[in-house]
Amino acid sequence: MALKARLNQLTTFVKNATKRYEIILIQIVINSSAIYYFYRMARVLITGGTGLVGKRLTQMLIAKNHEVLILSRNPKKKNEFRWDVSSNYVDEKALINTDYIIHLAGAGIADERWSKKRKQVIIDSRVETANLLFDKITSLNIKLKGFISASGIGYYGAVNSEIIFEETAKVGTDFLGKTCEKWEQAAHQFSTQNTPVTILRTGIVLAKKGGALDKMKTPIITPIGSGKQYIPWIHIDDLCHLYIAAIEDNLIGIFNAVAPEHHTSISFSKALAKNFKRPYLAIGVPGFVLKILFGEMSVILLTGSRISTKKIEKNKYSFRFAKLHEALSNL
Repeated sequence: MALKARLNQLTTFVKNATKRYEIILIQIVINSSAIYYFYRMARVLITGGTGLVGKRLTQMLIAKNHEVLILSRNPKKKNEFRWDVSSNYVDEKALINTDYIIHLAGAGIADERWSKKRKQVIIDSRVETANLLFDKITSLNIKLKGFISASGIGYYGAVNSEIIFEETAKVGTDFLGKTCEKWEQAAHQFSTQNTPVTILRTGIVLAKKGGALDKMKTPIITPIGSGKQYIPWIHIDDLCHLYIAAIEDNLIGIFNAVAPEHHTSISFSKALAKNFKRPYLAIGVPGFVLKILFGEMSVILLTGSRISTKKIEKNKYSFRFAKLHEALSNL
């Protein structure tokens, strides 16, 4: 009888324990669903979403359960919507119920020589697109949670300087400085509608496929010009994480989007050659040759200064790829 009583007690214990674990399991499922819906809440519209950064950013946002829509001149996918600056058109379906706009659109700075016409294209593709979005958002009375815009470290001007440029530094007086200034002014107009504005002044983006790194991986790697100019850089995933931080961590304001480790053209080229196991030649293409080949645009190659990351790090951002060798090893 004692054995039977013990067996009954054990059976009752197991049944009660099972019920408790079932309750815990149900609670976990409920909580997990709540977490999922909490993090899925952002509806994000991206301009320039088919470009290098836009594609990777879209992948990372979707992986974090955000809804991503793309503005495109030639929409092909379900999440792509047409817009056309020349005809002042944006498909309103892309704007309704949008929480955030990430503005990456802009003609490539280094795609063509800087003729007067090309310079205007570079400016308009950034500024007029932002203006169009602002006008449409205002007319539709859409209350955004944030407008997040790309900008460039060219804001400080194409210069070789001993200054480590912080976000409070004066704008450059050359073409790049003026372009970035207009670009940022177009973004700041959203603040007049009480929309938080985030601007990321970006350096050279390093990615596995496409972008500057592909052009740098020549059969023989050399520095450019004197080699003493700095090359501010950032791994594409770090850049995308900064855009995501503007959504998830309330990162608002102007920030330099570059890695904290400084490299000159010489040290960068050596690291590149070592990582990809290619020969390094210390004698680079002379500056005057590049000026002949590229004209005014050669300043992109021949100038560069150090850019501060103090502000973004004070905002508790931790770089995944803080050192160049780490970034290159990942690409």
